Amino acid sequence: MGLQWMIIAYVVAAEAAVAVLLTLPSPKLLKRRLVSLVSMILQPALFIIPFAGFQLLDIYWKNEHRLMCTSDVCTAAERDRYEKAIYKAQRNVVLCASACFLYWCIFRICKYYKDLESLEEIEKRYKEE
Repeated sequence: MGLQWMIIAYVVAAEAAVAVLLTLPSPKLLKRRLVSLVSMILQPALFIIPFAGFQLLDIYWKNEHRLMCTSDVCTAAERDRYEKAIYKAQRNVVLCASACFLYWCIFRICKYYKDLESLEEIEKRYKEE
């Protein structure tokens, strides 16, 4: 199970790095090439959305079927284990949500730059006429 969370963590880190690269000021030619490269990568990278959704369903199912350890019958070790599992589940939910959110942000940033580029071309054609 740890491999799945490691994959999502690396994907979130990569998405965050790409989002930072896209939003940093840079020369127009470099920005255009970076946006086109990221746009080509976006479609194959869409796998993260259903993958994160499946992981969220897994977390929900495990949360619904987890044994509660809130009474005085539980030992301190059992209570610590239960709380650690809850914290890990919360962390994993944040990872899944941030993976989906960062993918959406990158998609919107690329779309924004493409729309801006097409509007600049239209403006350029009108100025030439």
